[in-house]
Amino acid sequence: MSARSLAHASIQPLAAEVTDFSLGRLGATTGGLLGLAAVVIAVLAVTRPAGRLGIANGSLGATAAVGSGLTAMALGALVAATADGGLGTGNGLGGAYVALLLGLAGTALGGRALTRSRRTR
Repeated sequence: MSARSLAHASIQPLAAEVTDFSLGRLGATTGGLLGLAAVVIAVLAVTRPAGRLGIANGSLGATAAVGSGLTAMALGALVAATADGGLGTGNGLGGAYVALLLGLAGTALGGRALTRSRRTR
């Protein structure tokens, strides 16, 4: 190998092993789980009648869905902005995109539930 090809290989990011758990993967996983929780809580807040008890009742569930959705989007954006490689390099970029999408869905559904809960009061 020539010196030029060795230098080129040294600046390429190495793909992480399957069992490695980097900070990027941790942030993306946390954001994805928060986004999933936001979607579940928002769906419960939209579909449950106003007279039932529980966290998804009224504005409490909708507010929790919006808050966790926004947090999931912030974590996803942070991981996506700081990832050192493309998809499949083990830096959590794929999980960051999932966290962004789930956070957006949870925020939108939570906002809909929040609007509906304020209208029914």
